Amino acid sequence: MPLVLLRSANDAELMAQVREKLAARDAKLQAYQLAGTQTEGDTASAGFTFAYRAPQKMRGTVSAPQARQVWWDGKHLYEQVEATKQFTTFTSQVSAEKLSAFLTEIFTPFVPDGFRAPLLLRSAKAKRTTGLPQAKEAVELSMGLEGEAGGGVEVTYVLRWPTLDFLARRTRAPDGTRAEVRMEEEHCDATLGLCVPRKLTRWLGDAKQGETVLSSVDLKGSLPNDAFTPAAPDGYSVQTRTLVDSEAQESGPKPASGG
Repeated sequence: MPLVLLRSANDAELMAQVREKLAARDAKLQAYQLAGTQTEGDTASAGFTFAYRAPQKMRGTVSAPQARQVWWDGKHLYEQVEATKQFTTFTSQVSAEKLSAFLTEIFTPFVPDGFRAPLLLRSAKAKRTTGLPQAKEAVELSMGLEGEAGGGVEVTYVLRWPTLDFLARRTRAPDGTRAEVRMEEEHCDATLGLCVPRKLTRWLGDAKQGETVLSSVDLKGSLPNDAFTPAAPDGYSVQTRTLVDSEAQESGPKPASGG
């Protein structure tokens, strides 16, 4: 068999193993809670929390620049803004595809790298690597972002092998600009057989831009359903709005800046 075909077969086998192991890893994280702070440059740290219960229940809070909370209970989206004492329930008439993208935009800032499996495009390629400070063996997953929004950016995830714990996420733009998120400290759970980041730093080239530090991580906590279906606090103005395809970005809550 020609060398190029052998390499292609090996690459495909490794990619299949990666997808299988990422799915198994996600299955272990059925419910978790975390709290921490995020710092950007010289700005003051903003506190945030996040809670998740499979399959799709989420709750996030952030203290700055505007203290607020958002929840998704599987059917409704809720937002509570402290400064205006406003509590809003959003019902959805958004298509499933757009709703998924919208919820991802809302909640991703609350979830540090390493707590959810990276979204791997069909173009993703995998290769094994060794000798990293954080791992004897690792796998690099590289792919080019698609469409106009991707702008020709290449993303590479570096994950410990075989547990696929997050080590780094690197991006490179067509003009050569490089950015990276690095795992500096981690929280490991022997029972689950995996580790998640406790401290992440963000870099642009060789300049540090900010960091996320988690003060608490609970990977096995029990979260009841009512933790994701809130009631308006006393003294808050209450309203109900509807998300529709053409207005989701305008009518829904804005993404958080922390996480």
